[in-house]
Amino acid sequence: MIQKIVDQASRFFVGALFIFSGLIKLNDPIGTEIKMEEYFEVFAEDFGSFFLWLKPYALEIGLTLIVLELALGVAVLIFYRMNITTKVLLALMVFFTFLTFYSAFFNKVTDCGCFGDAIKLTPWESFTKDVILMFPVLHLFWYRKRYAPVLYSREGHAVVGGVTIICFVVGIYAIRHLPFIDFRAYRIGNNIPQQMQPQEQPVFEYTFKQNDGSLIKSEKYLSDTLTYKYVGVEQLNEEKTKAKITDYAVYDADGNDITQSTFEGAKLLFVIYDAGKASVKNMDKIQQLIKGLEGKVDMMVLTASGAAQFETFRHEHQLAVPYYFADATVLKTIVRANPGITLWVNGTVQGMWHDNDTPTAADVTALIH
Repeated sequence: MIQKIVDQASRFFVGALFIFSGLIKLNDPIGTEIKMEEYFEVFAEDFGSFFLWLKPYALEIGLTLIVLELALGVAVLIFYRMNITTKVLLALMVFFTFLTFYSAFFNKVTDCGCFGDAIKLTPWESFTKDVILMFPVLHLFWYRKRYAPVLYSREGHAVVGGVTIICFVVGIYAIRHLPFIDFRAYRIGNNIPQQMQPQEQPVFEYTFKQNDGSLIKSEKYLSDTLTYKYVGVEQLNEEKTKAKITDYAVYDADGNDITQSTFEGAKLLFVIYDAGKASVKNMDKIQQLIKGLEGKVDMMVLTASGAAQFETFRHEHQLAVPYYFADATVLKTIVRANPGITLWVNGTVQGMWHDNDTPTAADVTALIH
């Protein structure tokens, strides 16, 4: 009886968690790509340049891992070919546990991206989560040969194969457009200057030892040194005192900080973080948008490309818009497209578009007034 309870608990816990984690990342494959690039850069420094060769394929590798995670979650729930499913599951868990331990112990990647931007975990929280998850995974692996599949072979193949195909289609759609649900600090409706401020003022808890040797905690510092001896202090809301956006900054060609000006009035920002990799198939639509808004809306391009490279790109595609510079990772976070378009009015995000969904001038002006 107990064995069956553990079997079912392990099955549903592992399957549900893998599906939940996979769906969050499938919503935003570009976010996983960014995280994979971080890991490849760190591994290249520590283990060799081989990992830099993988960096150009971070998106494909990330999407494949996401789909694999979802397919494994479904496979576990229906006990599909558990001999091979649990072997792949265990291998994936060993891989994830190594990544989270490496990140936590060496403080290399401060966010593993396990649940995308929806749920932020510290490196040690991510590692702890993987260690806990390893127990039901090991249980399923150990008893893998005794589980009877829920479906017949043909139906099982159809379910797992169908899930795999659907997940690839959904992931590719999210890449070619924008995330279905936006969990980022730059999402529509957010005011960027507010996101750059701490959420709360710090709250401290002081620990004192009384004359009888007992400890007492207080949110105020007790100045009576005859009665209380100071022991230490702990900040209770450290995470909430951190701003959600800490790295947004924009500079002109002379290195002058013009960040504040991006929050003044209506600004249509064209984000082209890498001119060398930017899609150009919709440049005609972007050119029409620029012409339609000329004299009506303040427009600017934000890029992480070098000045010479972007100047060439700008003239080649007739982008009659001033350009400024920002960090590439920040630009990828602002909008998951290259190029991407976002409308800010007094610092509040009013619109966001992938270049495949380039708006008309009327669409933009309707959001301003």
